[in-house]
Amino acid sequence: MFKGAITALITPFKDGEIDWPAFENLVEWQVEQGIHGLVPTGTTGECPTLSHDEHMAIVQRCVEIVKKRVPVIAGTGSNSTREAIELTQHAKEAGADGALIVTPYYNKPTQEGLIEHYKAIHEAVDIPIVIYNIPGRCVIDMSVETMARLAELPRIVGVKDSSGDGERPVATRLACGSDFIQLSGEDPAIGAFLGQGGHGIISVLANIVPKLSAERHEAWEKGDIKTFEKIRDQLAPLASGLFVESSPAPVKYAASVLGLCTDQLRRPLLPASDSARKIVDEAMAHAGLGPANTNGKASAAG
Repeated sequence: MFKGAITALITPFKDGEIDWPAFENLVEWQVEQGIHGLVPTGTTGECPTLSHDEHMAIVQRCVEIVKKRVPVIAGTGSNSTREAIELTQHAKEAGADGALIVTPYYNKPTQEGLIEHYKAIHEAVDIPIVIYNIPGRCVIDMSVETMARLAELPRIVGVKDSSGDGERPVATRLACGSDFIQLSGEDPAIGAFLGQGGHGIISVLANIVPKLSAERHEAWEKGDIKTFEKIRDQLAPLASGLFVESSPAPVKYAASVLGLCTDQLRRPLLPASDSARKIVDEAMAHAGLGPANTNGKASAAG
């Protein structure tokens, strides 16, 4: 259902508002470059600072541009169950193929609270749900046991795992079964995650290297380890460099270098610092990335 290289889309801004031409060009370029799926309105899309109207408009426009060429998994999470249901209902109505729903942040529910949260959304909306487990941002960590209980629900189909626990994919596979989709949320660790039984990645890096990200995963699936390792090593400094400061500041800077959009963010996030830009510049050079061409589309080696 969902596998491979899936882009956690940035939301381009201009003068404080959504830059719709840049967003539309970005989505089309991603599909043209062979990406395996798209996630609008996630953390990388700065969903905490989007209004509900903006959030819904982004999901709607993404679905319209993609036209079912690749899956669209809309970010619809909230620390309010009612709000998460409303956003997920809209994603379903807009034609999204799935919903990425983060564990509730700040209010710190118990494991039983997590189960009730996801069950309520599952019962309210007929759409495939991918759990997003990211303890570093949400404080809470969904246990493997809790995930196994939720995996028994027919529309809870997988997890985006940003736990940073290298043993987690195997433990999840054993508890939830081999059909439970496991997508990494950690660009630098993709090789280890796939080696532990993962099915792909929801990637920040893929915003600027969709073609190489897709080719890396396709090489893995074909058992072409030489090509996989070549692309992995080509992208490794960039995979780490895009997280030297709070995401998506570094990746938006990289996107601005490639002419995809401005590097504007909404407060409280700030554009990448000079030191972060230097790291990203060096990593982009290592990856073989070039400046924008005359059509405003990024160019990349590979």
